[in-house]
Formats: sequence, C-alpha cells, structure tokens
Amino acid sequence: MNKKEVTKQFTKYVSQNILGMIGISLYILADTFFISKAVGADGITALNLVLPLYNFIFALGLMIGVGAAIRYSVAVSHGRSEGRSLFMNSIECGIIIGIIFAVAGLTIPDRIIGLLGGDDTIIAVGKGYTRIFMSFAPFFICNHICNAFVRNDNRPGLAMLATLLSSLFNIIFDYVLMFPCGLGMEGAALATAFSPVVGIGICMTHLLGHRSAISLRPVKPSVKKMFYSCQVGVSAFVGEMSSGVITVVFNYIILGLAGNSGVAAYGIIANTALVAVATLNGVAQGSQPLLSSCYGRGETENVHRLVRLAMTTAVVIGAVIYACAAFFAPQIAGIFNRDNDAELTRMAVNGMHIYFAGFIFAGINIVGSNIFSSVEKARLAFITSLMRGFIVIIACAFILSAIAGMTGVWSAYPVSEAITAVVSVAGVIGILRNRQSS
Repeated sequence: MNKKEVTKQFTKYVSQNILGMIGISLYILADTFFISKAVGADGITALNLVLPLYNFIFALGLMIGVGAAIRYSVAVSHGRSEGRSLFMNSIECGIIIGIIFAVAGLTIPDRIIGLLGGDDTIIAVGKGYTRIFMSFAPFFICNHICNAFVRNDNRPGLAMLATLLSSLFNIIFDYVLMFPCGLGMEGAALATAFSPVVGIGICMTHLLGHRSAISLRPVKPSVKKMFYSCQVGVSAFVGEMSSGVITVVFNYIILGLAGNSGVAAYGIIANTALVAVATLNGVAQGSQPLLSSCYGRGETENVHRLVRLAMTTAVVIGAVIYACAAFFAPQIAGIFNRDNDAELTRMAVNGMHIYFAGFIFAGINIVGSNIFSSVEKARLAFITSLMRGFIVIIACAFILSAIAGMTGVWSAYPVSEAITAVVSVAGVIGILRNRQSS
C-alpha cells in the first residue's frame, strides 16, 4: 500500500471501530442512567461494585479473540493455512471458560457482591442483576471472539454494525424492561445479557458466508493453541482488566473515605470514563489488523506510518475527552443524580476535573500496548499493560489517597498513566528504530 492508501485504510478501520467500541460503552452507560432513575444511588453503587466482573469477562473475551485474530492475520499474511482453525478453538475454549462464570453467577451471586464490598442493602439490590448477566458469560466471551475475527477477516464495517446494533438493542430494552415492564435492576440485566446474542448473530452472517476465509469445522479444544493466541492477546486482557482493578481498588479506598455516596460518585465517573476508554480502544483495535498485516508482509514504512497515525490520533482524542469533561462535568453528574444530592454532585464534578486528565496519557498507553501486540512483541505489551493496569495505579491510589484523601484518589489515575506513558513512548521508538535498521 502507498502512503495515501494506508491513511485511507487507517481512517476507515479506526472510525468504524471507534463507533463500535463507543456502542459497547454506551449500553453500560445506559444501564447506569436507567438504574439511577429507577433505583437511585444504591443501584449505581451496586452496579459499580459488580462492574469489575464485566471487565474481567470482557477482558477474557478480548484476550482470546484479539490474540487469536492477530495470529490468524499474521498466518494468512505469510500464506499459512493452519491459522484458519484458530477461530473454532477460541470459541470452544471461550464457551468452557464462560460456563465456569455462569455456574458461579447462578449459585453464589450474593457472596460475589459481598466480596466486592457490598453491604446487605447493596447485596439485596444487586443480587438478581449479577445472577442474570453472569449466566450469559459464554455469550459475552464468544461475541468478542466473533467480532475480532470478522474485523480481521476484512469486514471491519460488519464488526462495527454488530456492536452498534447489539448496543442499540440493549439500550432500547433497558428502558422497556425497567420501566413499562417494571423489572428494575433485573430488567437492565436481561437487556444486557441478550445484547451479545444479537452481536453474534450479525457476525455469523459473515462467518457462514462465502466471503469468509475462517474455518468453522469443529476441532479438539487445544489449551496449547489457546495460550499461543493469548500470548499476543494478554495486553488486551490487562488493558481491559485494568478498569476492573482500578474500580475494585478505588471502591475499597473510597468506601473508607466517603462511604456509599463516594462510591456512587465514583460510579458516575467510572461509567462515563468507559466511553473515553472505548474511544481510545477503537483507535487501538482499528489499527491492529492493518499493523499486523503490514508487519506480516514486512512493510516497514507502512508499519512506521500506521504507528505515527495511531499515536497522534490517540493523543488528540485524549485531549478532546479531557476538555469535554472539564467543561461539562456538572451537567454529566446531574444526569445520574436522581435525588439532586449536592454532595454527590460535588464529589463527582471534582473527580472528573482531575481523573479525566489521565486520558491524555491513557491514549498513548492503550495504543502503544496494541502496537506491541500487533508486531508480536508480547512481553513489551504485557509490561506496559501491567504497569498501567496493576502496579503503578494501585501504588498511586494508596499513596496519594493517604496524602490527599479523595483528591489523591482522583489524582492516582492521571499520575499512573503519565508514568506509564514514558515507558510506552520509549518502547514504540525502540521498535521503530529496530524496524528501520532491519
């Protein structure tokens, strides 16, 4: 591909994936909005406490799906046929893993919420919600796998459509089941649970069609093949899981500093931040098929060009996100504050002003980690993802909260992302120099 074609393809893939990823985040945001209106602050608190479970299940689906899809793309670029069987192996392993979560959700939802910090009131509010969405864990995982393979099989538009329509289904049925049907939290859970079924159905129109190069022939599940795929998908896992880890740590600290109201304020911030993270993930996942394909064909200049485009786009989007949060924080907080709680609004607004500064640096880290995975630098991808998702953020949260209370909690995210960005930029520069010298 020439320079113009690379830019055109990048714009196409990234824009479609941004829309798709925003679609995923919007249905979680819709849950937050409708629950805030139907149940109030206790509902938001319950949702925020179980949000890490979403993150973990989604992260597993992304790790398996994105990792296998990257291996598939590289294999196809090299003319190797064995990569075509990776899809079915991923689906079969994903179903097995999903069933484990489904059983846990059906049998011990109250214990799960309790372990995540919920008191008796929150357990009562969130038990039914947790039971329902965890029962559909196999579908959540398989949806991510199907979407990743459709995107890497030259159908990014269909992958985006599947995501958007499943999200639209969720939003519509959130309202229908919660209000006209009066099902409350359980209604929100049912709408969320069935949305990946819609996404899988749309993806199957490609996977079953003549344009698909992916084999649907059943295979014997191979743990070896799954780990082979997950090696390059682990950064996607850590990147997605980081949101869950951050939520758990912040919930624990905030419960001690500001109680359930503080957790509700953080719930507003965390769920709004999902849209920002989704947008940056759209840049990362949209550029991934192109990067993997160019890398597999040895097109060094195109790899270089795509890296520059992806990093620049991420920084610009991160800055825009911060500007929007800085100017519209009171309005955003008000949307989710049914009871017009002045203290809840104050904490949420203060938190947004500080917390969202992190997205200027988060874009660098999310896209950087994806670049490392796309060129099969799994170790480097894992290190950067681990830093921002676990090591640095946890250390910053405990240290800064001890020094500055709630202000320190909100500051932990931008500080940790800034520290990790130094490593991400150094890693990207090193890869570009190595590719050029080779």
